[in-house]
Amino acid sequence: MGILRTVLTVIFVLDALVLTIIVLLQEGKSAGLGSIAGGNSYWEQNKGRSVEGKKILWTKILAVAFIVLALILNLNVF
Repeated sequence: MGILRTVLTVIFVLDALVLTIIVLLQEGKSAGLGSIAGGNSYWEQNKGRSVEGKKILWTKILAVAFIVLALILNLNVF
């Protein structure tokens, strides 16, 4: 069981590092001058298909994995 705990800890640390990097690479949420004219631009409609949209998706996936791994490692059943 010690090997499983070690593997999960390594995955947990890698998840934390990748999550930190992805969050730092994301753009700010400031809307700028585009929000004055209504804000419903082509960029906002297709944000999910863009690179920034993929960063947001991976942030959510890695955050859930981080929380699940933290809970599993905290159970102390290993």
